[in-house]
Amino acid sequence: MTSFEQRRQDFGEKLRRFRDEAGLTGRELASALGWPHSKISKLENGKQTAEDQDVIDWMNVLDASESSARQLLDELAELRVSKAAWRAQLRAGHKARQLQSFDSEHAATRIRNVEFGVVPGLLQTADYARAVFRTQAELLQVPDDDAEASIRVRMQRQQVLYQGKQIEIIVSEHALRHPVAPTDAMLGQLDRLISAIDVPGLRFGVLPAFRRLPNITMNGFIILDDLVQVEHVSAELTIEDPDQISIYHRLMDRLWPVAAEGDEARATLQHIADIYRNQAKG
Repeated sequence: MTSFEQRRQDFGEKLRRFRDEAGLTGRELASALGWPHSKISKLENGKQTAEDQDVIDWMNVLDASESSARQLLDELAELRVSKAAWRAQLRAGHKARQLQSFDSEHAATRIRNVEFGVVPGLLQTADYARAVFRTQAELLQVPDDDAEASIRVRMQRQQVLYQGKQIEIIVSEHALRHPVAPTDAMLGQLDRLISAIDVPGLRFGVLPAFRRLPNITMNGFIILDDLVQVEHVSAELTIEDPDQISIYHRLMDRLWPVAAEGDEARATLQHIADIYRNQAKG
C-alpha cells in the first residue's frame, strides 16, 4: 500500500467514525444522501477519493459541527496533493515509472503539458532521453542499469500522439538552449520537435526567449484529464483537487497566446539548431 492509499484509508475511517457517532448504518446514510450504498463503502474503506461536496453533504446529513466539517475539508485538500519521492520511485529503475506514465497517458482523453527545463517526454528522442535518465540517476543516486529498457518504454509512450487524443505541448526555448546531451543529440532532438509541428491533432508550441510570460511559472506540469503531475528535483506532486486543477488549465490557456506555433515555432527551432551547428564548427 502506498502512503497516499494509507492516508485515503485513514480519511475514510474518519468518515465512518462520524457516521457511527451519529447512529446511522451505511445503508441509512446512503438513503439519506441519495447515493448508492457502494459509494459509502468505497469512501469509508479508502477505495475512492471524496469530493468536497461529498464531505459537505455527508457532514450535513449527520448534523456535524461546522468546525468538524472544515477540518475534514482541510484534510481532504492535503490528501489530494500527494508527494511521491523520486528516489523511492526510481530505486527499482526508471522502467517501472515509464510504464506508469504509459498507462496513465493512454487512459487519458486529454493531455496538456508544458516544460521549462526539459523537452517533454512525449517528444524526446532516444538519445536525449538517455542523457536525461543517466543524469537524473546520478543525481538521485539510483540505478541506471535499466536505462535502455526505460528508453524503449518512453518511445512506446509516444504512440499516444497518433491516437486521436486532445494533446497540447509547450516547451520553453530555454530548455532547448541548455544542452543536457551532446551536440549531435541536441540537433536530433530539435529535428524531432520541428517534425512535431506537423503531427495531425497535436498542438505544439515554443515559448520564445525574452517574451513576457503572463504568469510566474515555477515548474513544468502535465494535466491528464482530472489530475495534474508536477515534477520537482526530488519529488513528484500528484494533484487531484478540482479547484487546483482549474488553475493549471487556466495557466496553460494563458501561455498559448505567447507561444510560437507553426512557422514561427519552426523558425525558432531552426535558429537554435544553427547555434548548435556553429558551436560544433568552432
